[in-house]
Amino acid sequence: MSTTMTSKGQVTIPKPIRDALHLTPGSAIEFSVNDHGEVVLHSAKRESGKARTPDRFDAVRGKADIKWRTDDLMALLRGDD
Repeated sequence: MSTTMTSKGQVTIPKPIRDALHLTPGSAIEFSVNDHGEVVLHSAKRESGKARTPDRFDAVRGKADIKWRTDDLMALLRGDD
């Protein structure tokens, strides 16, 4: 997988890698260079006592069992008949 660096030095971590490391927005990440000159990416360890506050939406994200169409949902919210 490859990605392009912006002028600010920012890159997007490909989704398969984010998923494999269980990275979410706000996750701490550590970079290192191994003996072969390769960059290694690690999910950073949090200091004890500084656990991340759980996102209250994480438990329900992706759990909806009703597939709304946008037009139907907007009509319901607006009270259109």
